[in-house]
Amino acid sequence: MRFSPWNRKLWLTAHVAASVGWLGAIVVSLALAIAGLSSTDPLMVRSVFVVMELIGWTVLVPFSLASLATGLTQSFGTRWGVFDHYWVIVKLVVNVVSAAILLMYMGTLGDLATTARRAAVTGDLTPLRNPSPVLHSSLALVLLAGATVLSVYKPRGVTARGRRRQ
Repeated sequence: MRFSPWNRKLWLTAHVAASVGWLGAIVVSLALAIAGLSSTDPLMVRSVFVVMELIGWTVLVPFSLASLATGLTQSFGTRWGVFDHYWVIVKLVVNVVSAAILLMYMGTLGDLATTARRAAVTGDLTPLRNPSPVLHSSLALVLLAGATVLSVYKPRGVTARGRRRQ
């Protein structure tokens, strides 16, 4: 099944919007993580983790799943196919792995947010001096930037399945 040009552009627009939203939310998360790690203001440190959990569930997770869904829909309805070109497969793997890691990491962010709420009472910020959010956000940024490059340059390389279909 191939999309009409109008439907193809609609799904492409949806995919780009979801992917750019995801990328932007990662940049915001990275900025917050750096602020939480480097700030000497206890209120700032505690607030960062509460906000990161909120952004995670309300922005990062929905955009990651929307990017995956629209990317798959677009692959099924265009000449690129899901398993016909190596660059599409790499993007799919990056998207699935990134979304899976994000969903698993949301538990850690939830724990950090809970610790931040408790730190308002205990005053102990030591568990919040955690480089993990900076590391995860940085790696996500690199992976999604790589997927963006693949989308723009579309390197050659057709799979055996793609050669048969051609």
